[in-house]
Amino acid sequence: MDELTWQKSTFSGGPEGECVYVATAPDGTIRLRESDTPDVILATAPQGLAALLRHVKDRTAKRRFQGA
Repeated sequence: MDELTWQKSTFSGGPEGECVYVATAPDGTIRLRESDTPDVILATAPQGLAALLRHVKDRTAKRRFQGA
């Protein structure tokens, strides 16, 4: 596999130093890994990641609106 250029997510950095890293592979897929298990790499299509992020944002917005 070609060397990937990893970028730390801007939402990373919890109290224990947890970080999520993102990279784009040569085939156009998105790769994700966590700092505590860097050898475990998840692959997804850009559309799949976009759908996941929309879902998380929608649920977060609903919780804020409902006061939960």
